[in-house]
Amino acid sequence: MMLSLPSTMRAFAAHGSNFSPMATAFVTSTTGRSFSSSVSGTVRSSSKTLPIRHASCVMCTTDQAKPAHKVTSSFVGLQQYRGLADKKEINEKVDEYRKGDFDTIPDPGNLVHFKTKDALEKTPKTDVQDKGKKDKEMPPIGTYVLPHPIWTEEQLHDVQVTHKEPEGFVDKAAHKTVMLFRGGFDIFSGFKFGQRNERKWLNRICFLETVAGVPGMVAAMMRHMRSLRRMQRDQGWIHTLLEEAENERMHLLTALQLKKPSLFFRLCVIGSQGVFVTMFGVSYIISPKFCHRFVGYLEEEAVKTYTKCLEDINDGPMQHWKTQPAPDVAIRYWKLSPEATMKDVILAIRADEAHHRVVNHSLASLKKDEFNPYKPGK
Repeated sequence: MMLSLPSTMRAFAAHGSNFSPMATAFVTSTTGRSFSSSVSGTVRSSSKTLPIRHASCVMCTTDQAKPAHKVTSSFVGLQQYRGLADKKEINEKVDEYRKGDFDTIPDPGNLVHFKTKDALEKTPKTDVQDKGKKDKEMPPIGTYVLPHPIWTEEQLHDVQVTHKEPEGFVDKAAHKTVMLFRGGFDIFSGFKFGQRNERKWLNRICFLETVAGVPGMVAAMMRHMRSLRRMQRDQGWIHTLLEEAENERMHLLTALQLKKPSLFFRLCVIGSQGVFVTMFGVSYIISPKFCHRFVGYLEEEAVKTYTKCLEDINDGPMQHWKTQPAPDVAIRYWKLSPEATMKDVILAIRADEAHHRVVNHSLASLKKDEFNPYKPGK
């Protein structure tokens, strides 16, 4: 039975204290008004006249006592709204609360960050330490990586030092820029002076890999934004560039297992990264061909560098890398044998650089809207 608004409000005025909060909210939201009631007397039946001494509400026009309201069968219909807050269910929840049945709520007393100082002193230190260790446990380096080539033994030893002759102004400009950068870095790092040793090699590898990881990421971002801006597909370039950037970063993380960079070294990396990211980003906007050709020639020099490192391992001052175990991250990333050495790591890194050399020279020879021939991990 549908109730009219006046009868509903009269019923609430007379019996507001008997209604659930859900029903009270119903009337409040329906009328846009609130009410208060003070009730005295007895309630004999919900379907009979209820003697009320006084009831006051905001809809009354006077504060004087009112005659007793008559609540007929319409009040029975209003009671249906009590189903919005089932009294039985509420009572059950209250009983569970009073009994202390907290199946889904953790006891704050067992949480370390809620414990008082006295409670912490009573807690065995080993428990707190174990919880801290679990929080600090992280997956090993290289757990989350993009697909990348895994080289066979034959491919590792098949890498050759090659050079693509520059053709045209863009190629020559890219080659000259790389040679200028290499000459300056050799002098600045002291690599050309004195005998090469492990410290010099690790400094060179770590620094160059912080630079080598920039082009792929910047180029991928530029092509990603271009794809969004033009609302067109990218023709598969982005994934190859991101794989290259991550691969160079893994070279760095591998070398860092053997070297702890100094503050000066870190500052040099920050400065060079800021300059190189800006220069390469602007250059990629102007001429993507120049940038990919630049990286192609840069990778040619990287192959030369790692080939020279292998020569020092075989017959020079780095022969201890023949037997020095490879870092765990290298074994996982390149899927090397458990007995792999640092020489095997350098062979894998050189193969990666040779692959980047071919990829970037190929991308430089393609138009920016042509399809990338290199599939993920290839």
